[in-house]
Amino acid sequence: MQIRLGYEIAIECERPTHVVSLLDIHRERQRDIQRQTRLLTSPTVPLTCYVDGFGNACRRFMAPEGGVRLLYDAVVSDTGLPDEVNTLAGETPVERLPSDVLVYLLGSRYCETDHLSQKAWDLFGKVPGGWARAQAIVDYVHDCLSFSYGYARATRTAAQAHDERVGVCRDFAHLAITFCRCMNMPARYVNGFLGDIGVPQDPAPMDFSAWMEVYLDGKWYTFDPRHNVPRIGRVVIARGRDATDVPLLHSFGPHRLATFKVWTYEQESHPVRPPDRGIDRTLTTPMLA
Repeated sequence: MQIRLGYEIAIECERPTHVVSLLDIHRERQRDIQRQTRLLTSPTVPLTCYVDGFGNACRRFMAPEGGVRLLYDAVVSDTGLPDEVNTLAGETPVERLPSDVLVYLLGSRYCETDHLSQKAWDLFGKVPGGWARAQAIVDYVHDCLSFSYGYARATRTAAQAHDERVGVCRDFAHLAITFCRCMNMPARYVNGFLGDIGVPQDPAPMDFSAWMEVYLDGKWYTFDPRHNVPRIGRVVIARGRDATDVPLLHSFGPHRLATFKVWTYEQESHPVRPPDRGIDRTLTTPMLA
């Protein structure tokens, strides 16, 4: 399967502002890129690349007064297989977890394990450990929260999402991650491209999403509290403890999001990208900080 994906993002700045972007396809999928444009900026600005502490590819640049536009387009090869399901996967006792995995048991900016620990044990303490418990958590979060783009709020934490019963994909991920960590299952935040491949097309596609991975039996498995079904065509951009670690753009000064378009679709379905594919909104999105 060939997946066409890309984005057009523009921000406005009142003064020159330093920006870090996490928009590159993760290095684990670099070999799958069949063709791509270089990252185009308008106006042209120098870009410096580096890899952060979580293994994500980052770019830093100075957005000039007035702002900058970023444009990228690529075709990526994919197996076409849905997310792996392994109902026999068990929990790894904390004392046997690799040291680099332990950080994904700790509380973080949006995942307050201290606030939700008792709630987690009340809800899931009697569920068999391993895959069954992780899936029970995902089922609960999927049913607990109502989804709408209008619910987006950059400061909402997992505990607040649970109280408010609303959220966007990152809130679903944060709440499920927190419950998993409370139950001693390492869980990490993931964002990337996810189009409507193999499912009915959403009339308002975002094509960019957040989900989570849970560490079971020595392996990271994908779970998606927002959709709660195995999906086809995920292309990871970044992983971290929560959204704090992996904003699409982080500016060191005020900015306003002027354009946000993302597209992801099976190449055979659309030989040429439809001009109306993706979302174009002026909003304050919680995926940017």
